Parts: sequence; structure tokens; C-alpha cells
Amino acid sequence: MIRVENLTFRHAHTAEPVVRDISFDVPEGRLAVLLGPNGSGKTTLFKCMAGLWNPEAGRILFDGNNIAEISHRDRARLLAVVPQEHTPPFPYSVMEAVLMGRAPHVGLYAAPSATDEEAVWTALCAVGVSNLSERPYTRISGGERQLVLIARALAQEAPLLLLDEPTSHLDFRNQHMVLETVRRVAAEKGLTVLMTLHDPNLAAFFAHQVVMLKGGTIVADGEPATVLSEDNLGHLYNIGIGIVADAERRLIYPRVT
Repeated sequence: MIRVENLTFRHAHTAEPVVRDISFDVPEGRLAVLLGPNGSGKTTLFKCMAGLWNPEAGRILFDGNNIAEISHRDRARLLAVVPQEHTPPFPYSVMEAVLMGRAPHVGLYAAPSATDEEAVWTALCAVGVSNLSERPYTRISGGERQLVLIARALAQEAPLLLLDEPTSHLDFRNQHMVLETVRRVAAEKGLTVLMTLHDPNLAAFFAHQVVMLKGGTIVADGEPATVLSEDNLGHLYNIGIGIVADAERRLIYPRVT
């Protein structure tokens, strides 16, 4: 479980906090989405949860462990982070890029073992890119690269997965391919997933839980069918919102005035 308790963060040069007194839970095995406009505090909250920034107040618990009180190595065994984008300094092969995810399991001066290589191959197969294993990571498509980053996170064998806008810069097909893969793999491996997204439709299609942020505070938290209402979304984005629904899907769109 991910638990955020009364989290507040402000930059050293600002008077007002970027996020203030935020609290929410993501139960084990769920896929949750942080949704909000630019400047809402999504990235700040994500970086605090990844252990990159230290909050002014509050705490973040992963399966009962306070992230501020555990070592970087133990944290890497507990949670895996998929960044929004990544450009390696050298043209590593896809296999080598994913092998980096095994760092928390390899000794300081040790070489990767057969167990590490097996974990990498399993991760590549899980996201469907094993055929790219020998290709340079820098010479594959954006959608393929995002899947490789997810494979690298899976190779860490951490129970918690954090993804920062995994569909940014991807076309329509790749957005759905990446999120379908995340949801499928998370279900197969029993992972708890938290990701930031911009598109409420993607949140409606793929999430079990949506946490809405605006102005550094939570304005709604719950199941997509309840949270993604016309009133909530209109308040979140300051525009008129319409929703078309049938027995299986709901399509969210901005009303033109």
C-alpha cells in the first residue's frame, strides 16, 4: 500500500507551499492516477513520493515503511520509477538498459548473475519487447522506449511502480499500448501502481482510482466512475465538460462555448 499523510512541500525560494496537507491511500494491487492541470502539484508530489525531494511536513509510507527513513538501496528494492523520458549518455542495447534495473540486487563490485539476466529477459518478455534486446536503446521508437523503461522497472522486482506521465510524447496507438501493458503486467504480478496523467479519458479507461489535484490540494479521490464527473472535471480545468457514456465506456470532452 502507498499512504501519503498530511504532506506539505514548498521550495526554498517560495512563500506558498506547492502542495499542502495532502493525504490519500492507494491499496495494494491497484492502479491509481494523479490527475490535474499544469501547476497543480502532480510533479512535486511525484518527486516527493519517489524520494527525490524532501517534504516540509507529513510522511510517505510504502507498505508501512517511511521513505525518509530507509536507505536508497532499500528504497530501490521497494519501489521502481519510470521517468517521463530518458536519454542515455551511451547507445546501450535494450538488454543493457533493462539490466540497469538490477542494480539494487547486484553487489558493489559484482557482475550481474544468471539470475539477473533471467529477470531482465522475463521483464522484456512481459512487456513484449524481447525482440528488441540487441537493438540500441537510442534507435527505437518512443513507444518502444517507454516499454523498455517499464521493463527496466519490472526488472527491479519492486512491488510498487511509479510512472511520471508515461504517455507524454506518444501517439494515440502507443498511449493505449503502453497503458494496456502497465495494467496487464501490474495485474499479473500484483503490483501497486501510481502514475501521473494529463488526459482524463486515459484515467477513465485504465485506472482503478483517480486522485484529482488542483492548486496543491486534493479536490476528489475515488473510483473513476464517481470522481470523473462533469462537475469535478469542470472545477479541475475551469472549462465546461461533457460526458458521453454507453454500457462500456465514457468519453469526456470539453464543451465549446
